[in-house]
Amino acid sequence: MTSGEAGAKPEQHHRHRDVTGGWLRPAVFGAMDGLVSNFALIAGVAGGQANQNVVLLAGLAGLAAGAFSMAAGEYISVASQSELAEAEIEVERLELARHPVAEERELAGVFEARGVDPETAAEVARQLSRDPDEALEVHTREELGVTPGDLPSPTLAAGSSFLSFAVGAMLPVLPYLLGAATLWPAAIVAAAGLFGAGALVAGITTRPWWFGGLRQLLFGAAAAGITYAVGALIGTSGI
Repeated sequence: MTSGEAGAKPEQHHRHRDVTGGWLRPAVFGAMDGLVSNFALIAGVAGGQANQNVVLLAGLAGLAAGAFSMAAGEYISVASQSELAEAEIEVERLELARHPVAEERELAGVFEARGVDPETAAEVARQLSRDPDEALEVHTREELGVTPGDLPSPTLAAGSSFLSFAVGAMLPVLPYLLGAATLWPAAIVAAAGLFGAGALVAGITTRPWWFGGLRQLLFGAAAAGITYAVGALIGTSGI
């Protein structure tokens, strides 16, 4: 063992957090969307001096309408994106079959642009191009940013959006289902949910949990307060 090897520090392995948010980010944001929008709806109806049953009906209707709307929109959006990606993948597949040499040169150019010397880039491209499936995967990942066979599921996206929105939207409705006659119990539950969701999101960032919680609570309260004022204005004016 040389003196350099003896003094070398052991290799440090580390893991990065999922900066894309994974499943947590869309789930939490879907729940927050349901919570803010439905509590604002309930607040607006309550501000118009509606009775307990009307407010409850509005909350349940808002939950159902929002959840189904979110699911339908997410399904169509993800399905359209996947269909477009599949069409472009098929274009790339045909190009690889018709012009393999040109595609191999194109792939080598991608590696060269990233700082690989021309000879090494050409050799890597040649080896990758021997397997049509591997070549297709590399080309689509480099050119389209997607991987064949690993496209997002529209059904999964729709189902997760429906569930997360419904969970959030149910929170301000629960006090009315349990017999609450005023907006205050729903406001307390909604405030706790907003703060908790904001703190949870802050947990995957560098922000303090209290900062994320207070920020989400502030924005949610502002939305509900404005809607309440609109409801009170319309209710008292007799419209």
